[in-house]
Amino acid sequence: MAVLRAEHLSDALRAGLRGPYLVCGDELLLVNEAVDQIRAAATAAGFGSREPHQVERGFDWSQLLGSSRALSLFGERKLVELRIPGGKPGRDGAEALLELAERPSDSVLVVLILPRLDAATHKSDWFARLAAAGTAVRVDAVEPAQLGAWMRQRLARHGLRLPLGDAGQACLDLLTARTEGNLLAAHQEVEKLALLCAPGDLDAARVEQLVQDAARYSVFRLGETILAGDVARLVRMLDGLEAEGVSAVLAHWTLAEELRVWLRLRHGVDDGEPFAALARANRVWGPKERLLQRALPRLGRALIEGLLVRALECDRAIKGLRPPGIPHEPWGSVRHLALAMAQAVAPAGSAQGNRLVLLARH
Repeated sequence: MAVLRAEHLSDALRAGLRGPYLVCGDELLLVNEAVDQIRAAATAAGFGSREPHQVERGFDWSQLLGSSRALSLFGERKLVELRIPGGKPGRDGAEALLELAERPSDSVLVVLILPRLDAATHKSDWFARLAAAGTAVRVDAVEPAQLGAWMRQRLARHGLRLPLGDAGQACLDLLTARTEGNLLAAHQEVEKLALLCAPGDLDAARVEQLVQDAARYSVFRLGETILAGDVARLVRMLDGLEAEGVSAVLAHWTLAEELRVWLRLRHGVDDGEPFAALARANRVWGPKERLLQRALPRLGRALIEGLLVRALECDRAIKGLRPPGIPHEPWGSVRHLALAMAQAVAPAGSAQGNRLVLLARH
């Protein structure tokens, strides 16, 4: 079963419609853009009406089947869109979807809009048969490391270019720092620049004046950032999370859980278990899996256990106690732990590692 990446969808649509379409992804902006492309191609092919549905508790699948079979009095072709926010249609829904796949109609084009699916759903009978009958489209999220290239590409669509050299990098750093974790905000900032700036090279001062700070950070990306060794981004994330009112307790729990995963993988690898199996068992995948595999040789048992002791002391500080050597302010103790973890990951003897030792002690 082939799954089409979203960036190849436009080429596939130019070759002709092949429904039903299954659009899968968690990034709402990119999912909607993919669906918009299908809508435009459908309209050009004569599908003159659009019928949206959303699967909620008690959804009437027989109504969907009836709608897909009904022909307009005027022979009009229609686009039937079905959003399934949970990604699982249930037994009745699976049967209805399979009937749609097995009895295609030239007058009805079905588009299913789904979140990013787990491996079990990808292998389910209903998904496999629908994808085989039509086109499955995978919409990948834009990772932080990809955001700069994504914004360059979006700016280029409007004839906007970042200056060469340090000035252009400064512009890009500003754009990504102020919109990281919020792709819709990044898109809106690009559209604003296109509206307010003439085509050509962007001016760094003008960009700084126009771009608002719309970054949104997730505590669940702290571990990945620590493993990547990106200390500047780590500090920016911690500052942003505190400013957004995120609980220091939640941030600390996330870091402590990260350490527990490190220790479980360390024990497993030391006992001869394959890293890939350990990573899956501990729900570590994607870029984080590669980063942790690279860092794990530097993370001995004693080091990780020492960090867990430090995490316990930070937990006491967050709860209002005053352990020695730990900042007593809640977010100060979170920063202390995060920087200590970053120092542990940094290569031995590196300038970054030496600098982090000092930061983690304050």
